[in-house]
Amino acid sequence: MSTTGAPPRARMDLGFWSFIVLMLALTALFVALGVWQVNRLAWKEGLIAEVTARLNQPPYDLPPVAEWPSTDLDSFEFHPVATSGQYVPDKTILVFTSLSDPRGKLGGPGDWVITPFAVDGGGTVFVNRGFVPQSQVQAFVGPETVPRGHVSISGIAVAAEQAGAFTPGPDIAKRTEWVRDPARLATLAGVSGPVLGFTIDLPAGAAGALPQGGETGVEGPNNHLGYALTWFGFAILTPCLLGFWVWRQLRPARA
Repeated sequence: MSTTGAPPRARMDLGFWSFIVLMLALTALFVALGVWQVNRLAWKEGLIAEVTARLNQPPYDLPPVAEWPSTDLDSFEFHPVATSGQYVPDKTILVFTSLSDPRGKLGGPGDWVITPFAVDGGGTVFVNRGFVPQSQVQAFVGPETVPRGHVSISGIAVAAEQAGAFTPGPDIAKRTEWVRDPARLATLAGVSGPVLGFTIDLPAGAAGALPQGGETGVEGPNNHLGYALTWFGFAILTPCLLGFWVWRQLRPARA
């Protein structure tokens, strides 16, 4: 039996107001996170558009080795480049990777096969010849699979990857590195002299050919829209839950 004018079920004390402030603060936080993800989405889409435009431009010639120390490496990133010289076949290095979204037939755990290339006029640039699955990668460490003689190559310039605090040192026995950093690659390969500060990714070859080239692109998934919708969903749900909780606290008690 209900009683008209019965006292509320809870007093509007400090705990009551503290919970309301907490929930409103969470709502504001969720909105801010949603807006941040929308901004990240715009940034990622702009980056993809810029990289796509660069990938389709005519190649730059590599600058002479004397200009390498002063070269603006950022202007080459994700841009086609061309050069001539010859591979150093006995100094191939493997760089571990996991190809989650391959453009070719093969993906998953494996390695980039990276061979130093002696440029005409001096200096060395490391060339990423492509991806090889882990089960087959040791067949590409030796010089047998490396093109011989003077060749002209063209590919995509890729900026040096930075080692993190937890990046392990090179596996010398397996000639394996963990980041595509030309300085680290030169140390493991035993290359001396000037080394260009980016690597060159070769394009795709014949279907099914290894190493599998043509895997250059903006790495990482673009899930920012999904994240933004999630945060905005929380921002809508939180005040609804708060309103229901306040109604439950303030409705008249049953006799």
